[in-house]
Amino acid sequence: MAMTRTRTLRIDRIACTGQGLCAELLPELIDLDEWGYPIAVDPTVPENLRTHARRAVAACPRLALRIDDGPA
Repeated sequence: MAMTRTRTLRIDRIACTGQGLCAELLPELIDLDEWGYPIAVDPTVPENLRTHARRAVAACPRLALRIDDGPA
């Protein structure tokens, strides 16, 4: 039986400047609070959103997003 690796979206709240690009690129997993800072609605990145999540991570101007790989 093949195990799927769990990927988790992490937000560095200290590095983030609240530009909101991540929520624009990944609205399924990221919402913005009343000040415009991201909140992970669900930090687990499903298989069908992994490409979008990688794009959001790459587009973050402050490098405040990352995807952590869980155990296989």
